[in-house]
Amino acid sequence: MTDRERFLAAMEYQPRDRAPFHEFPWPTWPETEERWRAEGGYDPAANIFGCDDWVIEYEWFFPNPPFEREVVSEDEEYVTYVDSQGILMREFKNNPLSSMPQFLRFPVETREDFRRFWQQRMNADLGARIGADWREQLRRHRERDHVFIVLADRWGGFFGSLRNMLGVEPLCMAFLEDPSFVEEMMEADADFLISMLGQMLEETTIDVFGFWEDMAYNSGPLIGPAMVRKFMVPRYKKVIDFARSRGVRYFCLDSDGDVSLLIEPWIEAGIDILYPWEVQAGMDPTAVRKRYGRNLRLWGGVDKRALTRGPEAIEAEIERHKWLIGDGGFVPMLDHSAPPDISWDNYRYYMESLRRAL
Repeated sequence: MTDRERFLAAMEYQPRDRAPFHEFPWPTWPETEERWRAEGGYDPAANIFGCDDWVIEYEWFFPNPPFEREVVSEDEEYVTYVDSQGILMREFKNNPLSSMPQFLRFPVETREDFRRFWQQRMNADLGARIGADWREQLRRHRERDHVFIVLADRWGGFFGSLRNMLGVEPLCMAFLEDPSFVEEMMEADADFLISMLGQMLEETTIDVFGFWEDMAYNSGPLIGPAMVRKFMVPRYKKVIDFARSRGVRYFCLDSDGDVSLLIEPWIEAGIDILYPWEVQAGMDPTAVRKRYGRNLRLWGGVDKRALTRGPEAIEAEIERHKWLIGDGGFVPMLDHSAPPDISWDNYRYYMESLRRAL
C-alpha cells in the first residue's frame, strides 16, 4: 500500500498491510537532540527509521506580520522580551525551549485591543503566510501517495488561541464575566480558519485538519464540558461542516494533560482524532477505545518514560498497545516530546521495535 492508502485504511478500520508508522515532527527537546547527535549522529531532517511519508504543515496560522522581538531587559541568566506573538515573557537564556517561561503581559486586555490585534495580525492572506507561490505549493499535494496534514498550531483553537491573546486567568474569568467577548473572539477565529481553508481547498485536498488547544493539566481541563459545549462546540461545528463539505475527511485536536471530561463534547463537535494521550496524566488509549468505540481515532499514547528504562520496558510498553494497533484507528507515537534522559540507543531501539510490531 502507499503511505496514504495505509493511513486512510487504518483510520477507517479497514484491512491494511500494516499499521501507520510515524513520529511527531517535534520528537525531542533541544537538549535531547544535542545528546542524540553526540551519541549517534542523529539527524532530524533524515528519515532514519523509514517512517511513512506525512507532510505536516503547522506554521501557517500564527499572527502575521509577527511582532518584532523586543528585549526589555536581560542579565546573565534571564531575558525579558516581547515574542513574535506579542507576549511579554521572561525566560532562561540557557535552553529556553525546555522550560516554561514566566508570562508577564499578553497583547489583548480589552475588546479594542482584540479588534486591533485581529485586524492587523490575523488576516487570511496566504501569499504572506505561505509564500507568493502558495497556489503552486498546495497543488503539489493534489496527486499524492503521502498523507497531507494541516495543523492550525497555536492559533487554531477556541481556547488555545484566546489564551495566547489574554492569558489563562483573564480568559477563564472572561467566560464568567464577559461571555459575549469570548464569543466574539471565537467567532473571529472560526471565520479566520474558514477563510484560510477555503482558499487552500480550491487548490488541493487535505487529509487531516487539526485544532490546537492545550487546555488541560495532569488533573483535568481548565474549563469543564458544559462550557466547552456552550462556547466551543458550535465553532468547531462551523469550521468542520465547512471543511468537510469541501473534502476534508478527518479533524484532529491536540491537547496535553487529562482531557477525559472533554472527550464527549469533542466527539459531538465532529472531532475524529485526539492526541497525544499523556500517560503520566492518566490517559489510557485502550480504555478510551473501549469506552468510546471506533468513533474516535487515537494518535500517541506511548509512555515516553518507558524509553528511559531500557529494552525490556520498551518492549512491555509496545506490547501494551498491540491490541489497539491491530484494531485500527490508532497511530502509536510517544505521548509527548522525548526528554533528554532518553538515550539515543533507547530511542533507536524503540523505533526499530515499534516498526517490527506493526
